[in-house]
Amino acid sequence: MQIKDVLLAPGNGAFFYDDQAAIRSGATQDGFIYVGEPTTPGFDSIRIPASSLSLGLVLTDDTVVWGDMMSVQYSGAGGRDPLFDTNQISDLMSRVVAPRLLDVDASRFRDSCAKVFEPFEHRRLPLAAEYGVSQALLRAAAHLHRKTMAEIICAEFDLPLPTRRIPIYCQSGDAREINVDKMILKAVDVLPHGLINSRQKFGVNGQTFMDFVKWVATRTREIGRAGYQPVLHFDVYGWIGQEIGLEPQRIADFICRVADTVPDFTLNIECPADFGSTQAQIDNYARIVSILNDRGSGARIVVDERCNTLEDIRLFAEAKAAHLVQIKAPDVGSIADTARAVLLCKGNKVGAYVGGSCTETDFSARASVHISVATQADMMLAKPGMGVDEAFSIVGNEQNRLLVMLNRRRTPNENAGMKSAVS
Repeated sequence: MQIKDVLLAPGNGAFFYDDQAAIRSGATQDGFIYVGEPTTPGFDSIRIPASSLSLGLVLTDDTVVWGDMMSVQYSGAGGRDPLFDTNQISDLMSRVVAPRLLDVDASRFRDSCAKVFEPFEHRRLPLAAEYGVSQALLRAAAHLHRKTMAEIICAEFDLPLPTRRIPIYCQSGDAREINVDKMILKAVDVLPHGLINSRQKFGVNGQTFMDFVKWVATRTREIGRAGYQPVLHFDVYGWIGQEIGLEPQRIADFICRVADTVPDFTLNIECPADFGSTQAQIDNYARIVSILNDRGSGARIVVDERCNTLEDIRLFAEAKAAHLVQIKAPDVGSIADTARAVLLCKGNKVGAYVGGSCTETDFSARASVHISVATQADMMLAKPGMGVDEAFSIVGNEQNRLLVMLNRRRTPNENAGMKSAVS
């Protein structure tokens, strides 16, 4: 067919894999490392450099298109696939996936994914493998049709060419104050994540966290340009539940108190608690959402933990167990399923946030932009890495280029003037 060879190239993710269970149990930081014994299978230390594996498809015209495989930062936590093992994945690629790739019609993206991702030995392929291979297949279809990846998604899912710019969300990592300033100066749409992943960062009764929320709002007013009004989005990694208990009413009360401290801002709270299983998460998050809605609160619940695959996302969306679902692309698997997840959320009137991980690569980040724009998601993550500047540049520039190209597609006979993605 159109694929005549398959290449593999080991690489680096843009951040580190972290043992979330060990960090939650109290592992302390010493510089950039965590001190203590790992507890999650696959980790030989609490923090290890992220790895990736690039898959290249050699097409019949000798063009090579690529996709990147990797795990997310907190692999093996919250129901996710185990830590990425380059050697195991390489063996699977060579024995199982490569022969399948040589036998598909690469011009038909969804059909190709369906054939390549058939179960092996009665089990689904690793989600990291699906993620990377589907990126390469999407790029192959785009090349063969002489279209953008976004246009392939629009055609395959019967969507109109998009026009709306997707808001970009940046995360700070541990360099909170410096990175918040960067985000404000660059007028990022949604900020700052905050990495509230330990008791020290959350504080007794959440006071340290509340002080940080107020500081971000104040800092936005101090150094932001006139009229700048970002959404404030904080990932608390379950620490509201860890600190004040797992009663939905108490969690909702706390979130309302936080929202009351920043009344002029929309407030997103990601992963307020981890209830231990997908069903428990759905039941309790639905109660928290209902309480906040009944109160008319400006706070929104964002689900991450226990909501990984397309089926998980469907369950949360149908139960209205979040205001906004993070569609964490490497955990979803095939990038076609990321597109399906956005459309599923929209069909259930739940917000769709195309996320991912700081451990990703520039190639996976750019592919995610095309999915986000094509499906008109509510927001998308600036990735990879934790440095703000690089991720915001990669995702923002890819979106701007794409929108200019799509605008030209709509007006092919009006090319005399210079076109811009800025509205």
